[in-house]
Amino acid sequence: MTELRHRGHQENDFQGDNKQESESEAKTDGEPPSDNEIKPDTVADVQPGANDTPEVLNKALSGLSSRWKNWWIRGILTLAMICFFFIIIYLGPMVLMMIVLCVQIKCFQEIITIGYSVYHSYHLPWFRTLSWYFLLCVNYFFYGETVTDYFFTLVQREEPLRILSKYHRFISFALYLTGFCMFVLSLVKKHYRLQFYMFGWTHVTLLIVVTQSHLIIHNLFEGMIWFIVPISCVICNDIMAYMFGFFFGRTPLIKLSPKKTWEGFIGGFFATVVFGLLLSYVMAGYRYFVCPVEFNNDSNSFTVDCEPSELFQLHDYGLPSVVQSAIGWKTIRMYPFQIHSVALSAFASLIGPFGGFFASGFKRAFKIKDFANTIPGHGGIMDRFDCQYIMATFVNVYIASFIRGPNPSKVMQQLLALRLDQQLQIFNTLKSHLIEKGLLSEEVA
Repeated sequence: MTELRHRGHQENDFQGDNKQESESEAKTDGEPPSDNEIKPDTVADVQPGANDTPEVLNKALSGLSSRWKNWWIRGILTLAMICFFFIIIYLGPMVLMMIVLCVQIKCFQEIITIGYSVYHSYHLPWFRTLSWYFLLCVNYFFYGETVTDYFFTLVQREEPLRILSKYHRFISFALYLTGFCMFVLSLVKKHYRLQFYMFGWTHVTLLIVVTQSHLIIHNLFEGMIWFIVPISCVICNDIMAYMFGFFFGRTPLIKLSPKKTWEGFIGGFFATVVFGLLLSYVMAGYRYFVCPVEFNNDSNSFTVDCEPSELFQLHDYGLPSVVQSAIGWKTIRMYPFQIHSVALSAFASLIGPFGGFFASGFKRAFKIKDFANTIPGHGGIMDRFDCQYIMATFVNVYIASFIRGPNPSKVMQQLLALRLDQQLQIFNTLKSHLIEKGLLSEEVA
């Protein structure tokens, strides 16, 4: 990280509060507040990082202008990342989940590092350790919930897992409470305000990064198509918006991102919708992509084999008369999921970019060019996943609202946790209901 220097600028509304707080500390402690105490709106200028482009690319593109050189660098690295994406899809859902976890950890590290740098918090007692400890606690809570929901039979089979599952939330709370007490014990005079800034910084980072990555894994369990199509739509929109903006962009879109244009925004929208329809049509025909990811207790491995639901079976849809007269077709054969893909691709094109705008505003607030320099021409991992996180939340809400009904596995889990007399009462109620509906005869019952 490059050298940081203070801006020396304060807004009037903070001056009075800071002065009053400083006087209060001086009276209470008998000492003036430390110079290291950073005021809320005083941030450091962070200079852009050095050129991290591989030397082989610099030599190969040395004759081009900076504009075209950046275009080729971004293009080559984008193709490399797409190839890597195809490889991890081929390796299966377990590898995908591990990659999501690795991306989450890297994004957390990038944002926390910015906090350390901007607020000069390198020497705060315990704070780096506490930040990673809280990450561990939150991951334990979320992944424990996931294991209990999707690996219920495995959890019930192993005694240690059953105990951990039963008291999972209490253990999670105890772990977090331990970190909270450690933070309180780490508070030192002259650094109070800075320590609370960083405490809040850590928790907001956890909210943005860990919660969203947890939702991505939940989407994956619904079927790999719910993981791949949304992510691919965001990638497609990012690429096509850049392409349309590069060649046709003239009208600025938003001040937070001066290089974004209306031409790129609109062109990316139409390209992404078409891409989503085509990708959905190809993937909906394969069970590997459409079946929910389940754990097979016999083989102790993940399986993605099932009878595809109605969502992934071809249907004939009538076309409006205007369209019929234009193209001569009365019906069109497509998967119902393709209709949902229009909603996903539209969100990726219209709302998804606001995740990028939010990240741009964040970087401008702290005067940094990128979150890191992990990927030449692209910045850090967080620079590539700023739109993916808001997309993951939308997909999870969309599935819960329009696709998924009650989870039978979770219902069974709750039933088995009841007393035997309560289970028997529910059994008799369910038996009466099925007989009344004609699905079960009284003789069989």
